[in-house]
Amino acid sequence: MIFATLEHILTHISFSIISIVIMIHLMNFLVYEIEGLHNSSEKGMIATFFSITGFLVIRWISSGHFPLSNLYESLIFLSWSLSIIHMIPYLGNHKNDFSAITAPSAIFTQGFATSGLSTEMHQPAILVPALQSQWLMMHVSMMLLSYAALLCGSVITFPKKIDFEKQEFFSLRKSFFFGDMEYLNEKGSRLDYWSYRVISLGFTFFTIGILSGAVWANEAWVSYWNWDPKETWAFLTWTIFAISLHTRTNPKLQDQGTNSAFVASIGFLLIWICYFGINLLGIGFHSYGSFQ
Repeated sequence: MIFATLEHILTHISFSIISIVIMIHLMNFLVYEIEGLHNSSEKGMIATFFSITGFLVIRWISSGHFPLSNLYESLIFLSWSLSIIHMIPYLGNHKNDFSAITAPSAIFTQGFATSGLSTEMHQPAILVPALQSQWLMMHVSMMLLSYAALLCGSVITFPKKIDFEKQEFFSLRKSFFFGDMEYLNEKGSRLDYWSYRVISLGFTFFTIGILSGAVWANEAWVSYWNWDPKETWAFLTWTIFAISLHTRTNPKLQDQGTNSAFVASIGFLLIWICYFGINLLGIGFHSYGSFQ
């Protein structure tokens, strides 16, 4: 009972802090950027990270296993992963270009987990035999960390597909908002810098997740690869992001950034299919993470 109460308190604290952070970002975007508010929003995301960390630790203690056994716990862990991605530029003393992506994404995933799923899914459950393995932490955590990184990296490549040299875009934007903030015209190089590195990081996590999952599958199902729906879409996603990184680093290709961004946008859709689409169907060996 105490653990459940603490989990409830921590989830509401983190959700409330993220909501305040988003309001601060809206104020900075619509009016003008206030340095004090910007620093407060960064500290708010750090507080959110510690709140979600506390929730995961308490759930781990109360359930007796790493909290990645169902969709609710995976969504909370995904929100935790997004908060980590948010803090990387801040801790490295770089200007944070992720804030407009990570904060709304974190509140969406956590809000859906707490409000969009049934209360039965919020309760810790006994692990099915296939999940009672040391590979649970390695495989699932790597996959969710890769989802967070690849989603963020894909989204910040979107501006590369748009010609921001057209002054009509800026004149239209200035007619709607009050401030005269610097926008993606100045951020283009930083976005390209971070998108490549975050996608590379996510691709590394994704590769580790697939390899560890194959070893785990061999232990559980006596086969490294079964072409399960989740495995098939994961392979397609891995291939698309491999093509995106190759396109980005191949000097023989023209307009590398735009081509890489286009491929990464396809990967963005594939991640959601791999994560949510298969769970909606509830089929295959990975149906334990479904909505059912």
